Amino acid sequence: MNKAELIDAIASEAGLSKADAKKALDAFVGATAGALKKGDRISLVGFGSFSVSKREARTGRNPQTGKEIAIAAKNVVRFKAGAELSGAVN
Repeated sequence: MNKAELIDAIASEAGLSKADAKKALDAFVGATAGALKKGDRISLVGFGSFSVSKREARTGRNPQTGKEIAIAAKNVVRFKAGAELSGAVN
């Protein structure tokens, strides 16, 4: 499912226009990104939680040449599915 299909699904499920559904989705994505950038954790009961983890710098290998390369440290977004979402999928 891509963004346009998700907007269509939100609009039909919630009885909103596509424009309102797009605004709601964009607001959710923006608020989520802002909170994660500050280091906050977002927990949606039954759906799951988003958090940020720090990945340490490490040494990797270029698979073509075998030469070692330095991989910089960075923050990564993690998602852990909630019980209801896991149950719906299984």
